[in-house]
Amino acid sequence: MLASLSKRALAMSLPLLCFAAAVKIADAADLKAGVFDPPRTAPDFSLRGSDGAELKLSHYRGKIVILEFGFTSCPDVCPTTLAALAQARRQLGSDANALQIVYITVDPERDDALRLRSYLTAFDPTFIGGTGTPEQLAAVRSDYGIAATRTTLGSSYAFSHSSYTYLIDREGKLRALMPYGHAPGDYAHDVEILLEP
Repeated sequence: MLASLSKRALAMSLPLLCFAAAVKIADAADLKAGVFDPPRTAPDFSLRGSDGAELKLSHYRGKIVILEFGFTSCPDVCPTTLAALAQARRQLGSDANALQIVYITVDPERDDALRLRSYLTAFDPTFIGGTGTPEQLAAVRSDYGIAATRTTLGSSYAFSHSSYTYLIDREGKLRALMPYGHAPGDYAHDVEILLEP
């Protein structure tokens, strides 16, 4: 079982390696995340939002967006990242109003809009989730190089999925890719830089 999970983890890292080829590591004085050089337009999408409205990335032009993919039944990676993002948002003080966290599910079978809203509100009531048909979500994952593999766990299931987050600037451009495990201060630091005129 462990060997199988290790193979899955290696397979899940391949899309990240492809993106890493297009990402260079910023100097210590700049972003903590790997940066896109040059920045490119983040692919837009249309999904069902956890607030009951249509969720489009382009609705958040003028704000910094941190985009994450995951699922509400995730036992560790997703809640760890969401907790870090909630803490980073608190560290930003008044600048937090210029940040939007968007969380796209990889599990449309369980994660409807209501479940996403309840889950995300526990971290921060401003977080917005997105769900849709399996085909819609697969298209968004493809646009962002996100891998998600369903695995059986007894009578239930889980997902192995890419665990990095995207930082998107006010103009809707992909600016950085933050690997899993960064501290809240790293997110706050990078958002502050992206907010600079």
